[in-house]
Amino acid sequence: MRKLLLFACIALFIGCSGDKNDTNKTYEAKFTHVSNANTPKGKAADLFAKRVGELSNGRIKIHVFPSAQLVDDDKIFVEMKRNNVQFSSPQLSKFVPIAPQFNFWDMPFLFRDIDHAHAVMDGEIGTKLKKVIADKGFVMFDFWDNGFRQLSTNKKELKLPADAAGQKFRINTSKVIEEQFKAVQAIPQVMNFGEVYSALQQGVVDGSENALSNFYYSKFYEVQKYLTISNHSYSGYLVMGSKKFMDSLPDDLKTVIYEAMAEATKYERELTAENEKKLLDKLKSDENVKTQIYILNPEEKDQWQKAMLKVYEQFYDIVGKELIDQAIATKSSAKDEK
Repeated sequence: MRKLLLFACIALFIGCSGDKNDTNKTYEAKFTHVSNANTPKGKAADLFAKRVGELSNGRIKIHVFPSAQLVDDDKIFVEMKRNNVQFSSPQLSKFVPIAPQFNFWDMPFLFRDIDHAHAVMDGEIGTKLKKVIADKGFVMFDFWDNGFRQLSTNKKELKLPADAAGQKFRINTSKVIEEQFKAVQAIPQVMNFGEVYSALQQGVVDGSENALSNFYYSKFYEVQKYLTISNHSYSGYLVMGSKKFMDSLPDDLKTVIYEAMAEATKYERELTAENEKKLLDKLKSDENVKTQIYILNPEEKDQWQKAMLKVYEQFYDIVGKELIDQAIATKSSAKDEK
């Protein structure tokens, strides 16, 4: 109810009027996301809004609403179609209900490193997947990072796939993630994120998989004995926009939006990389953190990858074998070219 009232109040002063060819016309828009304002995504959204205002000489003003103040990711597609929201950055998994091909992003060990992931998302594959959403009436911008997912547990340190057997892991709603845990004989259990801390504390589940930011800021280190740096799956977002709003802008202001977005994307990815390193250092050095941290060596990582390889075949019909093969073959650095 509070969110509906907020929409109504904002509608009183946010809107567009007049001819879009009028160079004196001003525009206002809303950028909503579910993350804290101090996260890399939150800071990038703020930078985007700031740069749009500067580059447009004040002709576009973007109001940013973090922490799901306005709407959560589950409702964002409806609100954006109605043009109640003009920009947002949902988790990649949120696109699966309207585009099953987005199961692609949950594939285990698909990316060699973050440079490889960026080469895939900024290349032909990313363009193909964005077009699937664009064809449903949205404007697609850039992919933003949330880092790679790591494994944590209370029961037994995870070094080899066999160590996961019989352990119960909380997962978000994802058929790919469900199958990846089944592939190592673990027991996946879908659970809302807000319930995870108490579930780990009470032993309802033994472990979970999370980006380091989720693990640290949600204080899972208080209720998890072991953390394995596995980098087994990518976690990220896709920034999208209202087609109705973008269509209302003259071409020069559309250019401003894309220019500001490019700056914000570079900034967000750099911040995420810095944040990942800082959080791992904090987990290692903070005397209040009792969690034992283990980093998989190349041989161990190879065993996990081989154990989960069967998951790919289960999603060839949904994602497309050619898309997965193309991602694996994508080069991302001079080292890959050799």
